[in-house]
Amino acid sequence: MAKTGVLSSHPTAGARAAELKKELQKLVKTIVDDEDYSVHTIDQARAALSALRELKFHKPSTASLRLHEPLSCPEEFICPLSKKLMSDPVILSSGQQTYDRPFIQRWLKAGNRTCPRTQQVLSHTVLTPNHLISEMISQWCESQGIELQIPVRHGVEEAVTEAERHHFFSLLEKLSAAALHQQKEAAKELRLLTKNMPSFRSLFGESVDAIPKLLVPLLGAKSRGDVLHTDLQEDVITTLLNLSIHDGNKKLVAETPMVVPLLMEALRDGSIETRSNAAAAIFTLSALDSNKELIGKSGALKPLIELLEEGHPSAMKDVASAIFSLCIAILYTVCRNDRTKWKAVREEESGHGTISKLARDGTCRAKRKANDILDRLRKGVNITHTA
Repeated sequence: MAKTGVLSSHPTAGARAAELKKELQKLVKTIVDDEDYSVHTIDQARAALSALRELKFHKPSTASLRLHEPLSCPEEFICPLSKKLMSDPVILSSGQQTYDRPFIQRWLKAGNRTCPRTQQVLSHTVLTPNHLISEMISQWCESQGIELQIPVRHGVEEAVTEAERHHFFSLLEKLSAAALHQQKEAAKELRLLTKNMPSFRSLFGESVDAIPKLLVPLLGAKSRGDVLHTDLQEDVITTLLNLSIHDGNKKLVAETPMVVPLLMEALRDGSIETRSNAAAAIFTLSALDSNKELIGKSGALKPLIELLEEGHPSAMKDVASAIFSLCIAILYTVCRNDRTKWKAVREEESGHGTISKLARDGTCRAKRKANDILDRLRKGVNITHTA
């Protein structure tokens, strides 16, 4: 007979375990089924699994269980986002509001650059521990007999030292220097740093000026009518690609003025490596549906198709991936909004089975949308929006 453990002997722990299992099942399903899952989802799954293990092997005290129950505690100890007692209070750059670290990180990783409560624009996204509030919460929990567990911090921001941050901003300043050799040196180093150190990718999200400063050498040469140095263009475009890999940067990069137009120019005029990396950046950025629309309106398909037709082996995969990602979004939007196009879509499906192939062999998101298109075409009703 199996041992009777904590989970079955303590009703509150059992309920908590059931809740954790349900959450873990949902998170694991997202990771397995959705190719666009984020690092944050993995962290959530890890935290849920850790909490479940704690319940299984360490009998929780009544006091620790009270953390999951409604608390009557000072208002300043409650996170404005989670509405729960903070375990890791931090301050934003505005200095006016304290949040629990994991919840404000989620807000910032979604591409927001304002304080959720005051709507004040943030000068950077560095989170500063609020030691005073943290100490007050610890003292209050001790007086109430509550065990406050500080969560393990995950993420790249903790790996950045002050010396590295200072060096990062000094490189950005060199990009604005008058001397071309300084611009080239800074662009080359930023390319290598963002390739080899994920922490430097996250640094670009800490300042609203970081990405615009990265673009200065290309925009300056364009405004002066100078001949663009191919190696400088290659380094800047490749750095944009490296930044786009970071989930928290995708929205910020795509919505920064002139990023997408410069990617379009690189697709047409750059070296083959630059053109390939520009295509890869477009593919990476198009992981977000909002970015697909923005990139599609910029006219990206034409230079992508032209590059594909040139047949460069080193560029084919990146270009094809970018075209596929944009086309399934465009096809879905056409089918959803313009019923006059349904005849053409039906003829294409009848003759080539393109949508059926997507429904069978595409990414998880492509399969969902392709199946919805097929279903609506069969029923002859309006296409409904799905994420």
